[in-house]
Amino acid sequence: MTTFDSTKRLLPDILKDIVAGKIQLPDFQRGWVWDDNHIQSLLVSIGRSFPVGAVMLLETGGAVRFQVRPVENVQFPQAPPEAAKLILDGQQRLTTLTQVLSLDTAVKTRTDKGKAISRYYYIHIPTALEGPEALERSLEAVDESRQKRSNFGRNIDLDLSTREKECQQLYFPCNRILSWSEWLQDLSRFNGAALSTFLEFQKQVLDAFGTYQVPIIELKKETSKEAVCLVFEKVNTGGVALSVFELITASYAADGYNLRDDWYGSQLRGVESRQSRLAQDPLLSQVEATDFLQAITLLHTLEKRRIDLAAGKQGKQVAPVSAKRSSVLELPLSAYQIWADKVEQGFRLAAKFLRRQSFYAVRELPYRTQIVPLAAVLTELGTRWLEPKIYDKLAQWFWCGILGELYGGAVETRIANDLEELLLWIKDDTHIPRTIGDASFQPERLDRLTSRLSAAYKGINVLVLREGAQDFFWKSGINELDAEEVALDIHHIFPKAWCEGNGIPRRRYDTIVNKTPISYKANRMIGGIAPSKYLQKIQEHSQVQLDAAAMDQILASHRIPPQQLRIDDFEGFYQQRKQSLLSLIANAMGKQVIEAGLDA
Repeated sequence: MTTFDSTKRLLPDILKDIVAGKIQLPDFQRGWVWDDNHIQSLLVSIGRSFPVGAVMLLETGGAVRFQVRPVENVQFPQAPPEAAKLILDGQQRLTTLTQVLSLDTAVKTRTDKGKAISRYYYIHIPTALEGPEALERSLEAVDESRQKRSNFGRNIDLDLSTREKECQQLYFPCNRILSWSEWLQDLSRFNGAALSTFLEFQKQVLDAFGTYQVPIIELKKETSKEAVCLVFEKVNTGGVALSVFELITASYAADGYNLRDDWYGSQLRGVESRQSRLAQDPLLSQVEATDFLQAITLLHTLEKRRIDLAAGKQGKQVAPVSAKRSSVLELPLSAYQIWADKVEQGFRLAAKFLRRQSFYAVRELPYRTQIVPLAAVLTELGTRWLEPKIYDKLAQWFWCGILGELYGGAVETRIANDLEELLLWIKDDTHIPRTIGDASFQPERLDRLTSRLSAAYKGINVLVLREGAQDFFWKSGINELDAEEVALDIHHIFPKAWCEGNGIPRRRYDTIVNKTPISYKANRMIGGIAPSKYLQKIQEHSQVQLDAAAMDQILASHRIPPQQLRIDDFEGFYQQRKQSLLSLIANAMGKQVIEAGLDA
């Protein structure tokens, strides 16, 4: 099926429809932003019959409904009329031409430096008749009083404040270009000798505006919401991507519901922000509107699937569980209203689950995307997630996603599969989710993990923390110190300077095997000296006073082999700690990790 038509329309006819409200803007369009230079350049292009690009419109009346608004500064004497078409591409051009050519009010624009100004635009007739290339010089912009001033406003260089002054000086107002007959009558009264000059101006300049044809691409009303969104992004020359949230907000507004107020809140209307309520929990401070909409869409499509299965439908007749953009865009308002409060509580339960896994700060989270299916599952389970057997299954799935590094990139399909398969696995032990089946951790991965932004890197660090790792200096659990805002970071165990001085390559000493979370104070004491020396230095510090056995216990809490540190044996340390970390990983994933050989 053809989803669009292409044609041409006269510019005056398009602007007439805009002023009448037959053509309006979808609410997701940004505001008009063109400056004075852009305005004058467009007028010159139209006046010289140069192409200025196609305009894309969307036919209204289909299943896709948006909140609409008129083009900037267009006002209606009564209730706004129902739009027949919406502008998808060409807003800046059409808004400019409407304001300059079809409205009597001053154009509220800005300078090229961003200063707000109001302007009326004129064409100096004698200059314009010098030839097509003179049209740019003939354009004149004056202020709200229709004057042009200099010397900080003290001198009036050009005064067009009355029709008589316009006619006497032969400055033609651009907002009369498409309806010049009345101005011509005034010209005959105030400057009859210039009538022949005007008629030549009409032929050379005004007719170009009146006969200018604009290429139109018109999307039919059957076009899907997803297609509208994608087309808008492809043609949007502003370079700002249109979010799903903005498109759904415009769609819901057509039914009288303000999604923006629900998510961001409104002091004026006394609406509390759902986003700020979630952000009260630090682990949920980066949850975005699209994450929230995805979680609701998962549960809505799961419900539809269950209904189809209960009705005996099969194959393609059964609605799929989905988190894809197309499904989110089709989320009905009724479904949002049913699920929004429940899903908000599901995200709060997700934060509680994360803390039980020893995640306390949002920067520690390997994947924000994995919170979406987790919140959806917990919305379904409610308090049942605390049952030991269910909790263990959730934890295994969660760590398989992290350590298997399965939630990077495009994950909409995995998110949908995980919701359905996790809930099925909770009921039936034989239905193991694909994320658990797909997850694997190769021992040599530890030899390449150097970036703290990596999901597996973050995950392993947290696994060490939740084992009860204690700080080298403060002798307290790292998690306790973190809660007390003691400066912490991940530092080398065998210091960088010592490694380089002993010929150990960076690719070896800079991996997570040779790193662990410790306080800034402890790291300053470590410096760049050999482990055997800094251990002795820490133990003998007046505020620490540890014997070797106690220090060894602290090292062991980090899965660090003490003996190898005390004899500065990097290779022996590396192999033993690597095996110890692999053991932690295998336990978290609930899967066997084939251990690397000692020469790995």
